[in-house]
Amino acid sequence: MRNTRRHWVWAAAPLAALALLTATGCDGPPDAPASRPTAAPSTSTSAARAVARVCAHPAAGPAKAPAGAVPVDPAVVGDLAAKTKSSPPHTTFWLRPGRHRLDPDRYAQVVPKTGDSYLGAPGAVLDGGKKNQYAFAGTARDVTIRYLTVQRFVAPQNEGVVNHDSADGWVIEHTTVQDNSGAGLMAGARQRVRANCLRDNGQYGMNAYKSGGGITGLVVEGNEITGNNTDDWERRQQGCGCTGGIKFWDVDGADIRGNWVHGNHGAGLWADTDNNDFLVEENVLESNDGAALIYETSYNAIIRDNTVRRNNWTEGRRYADRGDTFPYAALYLSESGGEPRIRARTDHIEVYRNVLEDNWSGITLWENADRFCNSPANTSSGDCTLLVKDTRRCAEPAIAKAPLYGDCRWKTQRVDIHDNRFVLDKSVVDCTQMCDRMAVLSNYGTYPDWSPYKGEKVAEAITYRQHNRWHGNVYVGPWKFVAYDPSRVLDFDDWQGPDYRQDAGSTLDPGAGD
Repeated sequence: MRNTRRHWVWAAAPLAALALLTATGCDGPPDAPASRPTAAPSTSTSAARAVARVCAHPAAGPAKAPAGAVPVDPAVVGDLAAKTKSSPPHTTFWLRPGRHRLDPDRYAQVVPKTGDSYLGAPGAVLDGGKKNQYAFAGTARDVTIRYLTVQRFVAPQNEGVVNHDSADGWVIEHTTVQDNSGAGLMAGARQRVRANCLRDNGQYGMNAYKSGGGITGLVVEGNEITGNNTDDWERRQQGCGCTGGIKFWDVDGADIRGNWVHGNHGAGLWADTDNNDFLVEENVLESNDGAALIYETSYNAIIRDNTVRRNNWTEGRRYADRGDTFPYAALYLSESGGEPRIRARTDHIEVYRNVLEDNWSGITLWENADRFCNSPANTSSGDCTLLVKDTRRCAEPAIAKAPLYGDCRWKTQRVDIHDNRFVLDKSVVDCTQMCDRMAVLSNYGTYPDWSPYKGEKVAEAITYRQHNRWHGNVYVGPWKFVAYDPSRVLDFDDWQGPDYRQDAGSTLDPGAGD
């Protein structure tokens, strides 16, 4: 897997019918397996969106084996893997109540055949015992896993426990994936991840990565995604950019809807490197240590009707205490924008009808002047934009002229931020400064020597010429605005004035949190 780093540093460096709980928050049946308590969302001044309380109230599977299903006995070690191996494709397996184990070998795993289905009875748990690395692996398509708890597997960094090999067409529903190392899930094309509890995994709840790309049509709906990155990978590998409730890589087409993403030790949702055509709607993103959502070196997205609150307190405060003036924010768009030449539902990044409340700052649009294809400062090493297939083309002298001058950069452009509500009470956030920013900015280009983007060229472009626009928003609280570079901190009048012409039709009530 590629190495990537968090790219918001200022200094340039070389370096089926589902019981979806989103709308109702309804309880599962009384005989559902016991589950650890989960913090409820706090009350707030905004209308609270109902959340997917999947972890506290998991849905129960069938208490009896469905007709034709193969029963699996928890008293027989390795029974699930053995019966999977001896059965034909398109078999349904019903796991009896109890703790199911694989053989005590690190590489023991279940290898489904095409169309296999796995159903857990109430209380059915597949337990890796902190010995097995993977639960379900292999390349079989159209596998279904429902009503099962998968726990205590020890996948290596960047690898996953369920769908380890990123096979296509898997459906994972009403399943709890918890207390595993690495990622709880991997993802393949056309994967459906619905009404699951992805909790307390060592690195990610899900790592949507497939070697060579090819993840399309991904649906992530009605899940609770909480407490992930228990192994604190950003501390162990500083700047690795390798954590999040969910991380997405090279995904073309994703619907992320109605999830409760909270309390993750890092970012909530993080799309990184050549993702395109994302719809992020009706989620509750709250109390994540890092940003609620990072959309990085990616394209064309709709971000709407989300509730975003109390995010980035840990990481934002850490950087502020160091004297870092970069506007770390709840929604962070880094080298990402709308691109009409890449097919999607929109040719913008549209951010609208969201409520952002008491986060560490609001929205930051950022573009690193030194980050482009073939630059040593591009920490997504080996990757190029979706407009240039051969990274080697992005070199002097050709990069200094059209079309490569534009196409070799991931651009923060065509971002339309409107009809959102931004609320900040500094007494709630417990801060005095640096938590109150809305920003569009770049750094001064310096690197490498042959870069055609040196100086203020990118700062000029992102601020004035790349069609990034705020309008029709409501601000409550003592908001400040940053443009061009971190030193230009503006009041609302200057932000709306003739130099920047932002937030036409927007209002500011500065009273809260003073």
